[in-house]
Amino acid sequence: MTYLASRLFGTPLLIHRPKLDVILSVVGQRIGMADVPAMPMMDMAAFQRPTLASAPEGIAVIPIHGSLVKRSLGMEAASGLTSYGEIAAMLDAALADPQVSGILLDIDSPGGEASGSFELARRVREAAAVKPVWAVANDAAYSAAYAIAASAQRLFVTETGGVGSIGVIALHVDQSVKDAKDGYHYTAITAGAHKNDYSPHEPLSDAAKTELQGEVDRLYAIFTEHVAAMRGLDLDAVRATEAGLFFGSSAMTQGLADGVQTLEATLSQFHLYLNARNHSPSQVRGVIRAEAALPLKELSMPDTQDILQNHVADTIDLAEAEKRVADAKREVTQTAQAIAELCLLAGCPDRAAEFIAAGKSQADVRRALIDARAAQSDSADIRSTITVDAGTHSLDRPETSPIVAAVKKLTAQA
Repeated sequence: MTYLASRLFGTPLLIHRPKLDVILSVVGQRIGMADVPAMPMMDMAAFQRPTLASAPEGIAVIPIHGSLVKRSLGMEAASGLTSYGEIAAMLDAALADPQVSGILLDIDSPGGEASGSFELARRVREAAAVKPVWAVANDAAYSAAYAIAASAQRLFVTETGGVGSIGVIALHVDQSVKDAKDGYHYTAITAGAHKNDYSPHEPLSDAAKTELQGEVDRLYAIFTEHVAAMRGLDLDAVRATEAGLFFGSSAMTQGLADGVQTLEATLSQFHLYLNARNHSPSQVRGVIRAEAALPLKELSMPDTQDILQNHVADTIDLAEAEKRVADAKREVTQTAQAIAELCLLAGCPDRAAEFIAAGKSQADVRRALIDARAAQSDSADIRSTITVDAGTHSLDRPETSPIVAAVKKLTAQA
């Protein structure tokens, strides 16, 4: 409980506010908040996660259920928590499995901790450069869960489901009045002006409030920019949602989802898409064009119905076409890996997802990184030129070059 309390108060959260109130009602009295109404106790030993949907062959379904935390300390099954590390491990396993052609994120979460959420979200988009990644809000993808969902190439929401809550919240509990009633007075002996910030045993200072607000604003900027980039939306439009929730078709209107359908319908559509992508002769050329020439964002919006309608005989040789598809997919993967390595060498690994999502080539990324480094440097460029005249300034008269003279001498001796 001490660990859980430390993750709830005095730190920014990406969580749906009603869910936060439920969490406080459950754990409040256990962490000293005696005035918080308690929820009825439940037998946590009997808690089980929802049964996973039966996925067609070739599709790995990754469940993202419950409140999200960076580290759960083994409390997942007993508390309804899911850790970002657990999700990342399932994602890596799906990428490494040769039998998996596509990955579907089954999301039903109110969000959770800010820490670790954006790293996982970017990892999802990087994974999409290797294998297609779709997602379903089944039924909730709020806050941190939406940051992850938005990174998928296609995002659907159920008819009763919702997405959004693109915002950040931080809570501070001042229980100094309660302490006084109980006869307690806490005195903190500290070194460093901010060491006792966010203590629940005294009111929040103006300086601490300003600092916490600054961190909330910083994370909000990261969140909104991430959603704008992943969903191809205007940043002002994302901010205009004001952390609201959008359900069913409203999510589509806002550009926060691509369609309204059930998890089962999405699995079926995804399966058909993967089959057409891998085996349809008429689609092979389209896949080659898409994967070899288009940015990743454009790859994320194929019209599966058109794919199926165009499934007709074609004169292209299937074996050769499949080889070309494999080559194109390998090129996309190699490009993504090369971009990641370039960003790592440049000291900015976090920018890899940004470049991959924008469909940048290796040359584009290299130039962007060089320009960024040049902009940061205050020193003048050092240039050097080596010419065949070996510094004699006789480029106009090559016969006077010592190199030419040496060659002539050797020739004469021969």
